[in-house]
Amino acid sequence: MRPISEAEDTFEINILPMIDVIFSILAFFIISSLFLTRSQGLPVDLPSAQTAEPKQSVQLNITIEPDGEMFLDKQPIELEALKGALTKKIAPDSESVVIINADEKVEHGTVVKVMDRLRQVPGAKMAIAADRE
Repeated sequence: MRPISEAEDTFEINILPMIDVIFSILAFFIISSLFLTRSQGLPVDLPSAQTAEPKQSVQLNITIEPDGEMFLDKQPIELEALKGALTKKIAPDSESVVIINADEKVEHGTVVKVMDRLRQVPGAKMAIAADRE
């Protein structure tokens, strides 16, 4: 039996290193989540719409620039070759989503022609990209 007069050793938990580790892990997850978003289209000024919704299953992007230049997944393409290129990339039994990224200055007729070509490809679903207002 120990005498009562002896002071018992008290243990303390130093939480400062634990806080440093938690902040390091938090910083890692924040920085790594920034690289999870991917954009396959070329930068254009999209028109805005109140009912714009993000699409999760993006497979193909058609970008139409203000001067009428057209790109399929960042590769230049002509309107006449669009249907053939999409038919090669989309399986008929799949439900691939093709997103049209048309600049707001593009003529309406050009977008309608692209949409018409898309409707001729079996298995292709169409979406039009827009910024939320």
